Amino acid sequence: MNVLVFGAGFSGLAAIEAIRWRNPTARVAGTTRDPAKAARLDALGIAAHLFDGAPDPALEDAILGATHILVSIAPGAGGDPVLDAASGIVERAKDLQWIGYYSTIGVYGDAGGDWIDESFPTRALNARIDWRLKAEAQWQALAQSRGVPLAILRLAGIYGPGRSAFDKLRAGTARRIVKPGQVFNRIHNADIGEITALAAARGLEGIFNIADDEPAPPQDVVCHAAALLGIDPPPETDFDTADLPPLVRSFYAGNRRVANGKIKAALGYAMGHPTYRDGLAAILAAESGR
Repeated sequence: MNVLVFGAGFSGLAAIEAIRWRNPTARVAGTTRDPAKAARLDALGIAAHLFDGAPDPALEDAILGATHILVSIAPGAGGDPVLDAASGIVERAKDLQWIGYYSTIGVYGDAGGDWIDESFPTRALNARIDWRLKAEAQWQALAQSRGVPLAILRLAGIYGPGRSAFDKLRAGTARRIVKPGQVFNRIHNADIGEITALAAARGLEGIFNIADDEPAPPQDVVCHAAALLGIDPPPETDFDTADLPPLVRSFYAGNRRVANGKIKAALGYAMGHPTYRDGLAAILAAESGR
């Protein structure tokens, strides 16, 4: 395997770690916009490429030599930066066997808290989701033109070590926003990595929800994390009167329980962190060296 990850950030790195664990001989490369992070990637044995909208010759060579490409960079108002800058190069990658694209379960419309799967209609509830749906369609077109399998992995709310309710509680920024009936799915970063590694190795094709087994109210997660830390949770705040940034408020526009049965069946995968309780317990155990 010769793997190139566009956007070697939180989830991209988890995928790289899982790929290398399953295939120690795999060659891996990743992009970042930050020179300091590029140095850290190189130190981890990941061939780092600076990418901020225009591939340099070294990155072009990495694309042309890739057998597996994973895209973990979000689109913007101007489009998908990877497609805009590198679609022509991807077209010429002779050894390419698989493309993975990280999308979001935010592409689904509101289901009033009901269970949904990949067949549920998508709906652009805001501009960010519109950009995402357009990018999904463009990657599908590119993969089809190349005859290469594409796995669109629609991720739930991502958390893991260094990015969880624990960190917000410790920083004093956690909030217990209550909107009756509202639930969210989550996904632990390690599960993202494992699923991606399996999907890449098997050339998985299609659209798949990557979410945990138990959607839950956000305030319950905060309370549980506080209990594990032995501290009091922040006070409840009513959603209707809460002072929330527009981006945060937009997340509450879609209320749904997202099913993950399709990815489990396709890969024979059992979630390593099936609920937020399992995920938080694992983070705390890792912090304490257990």
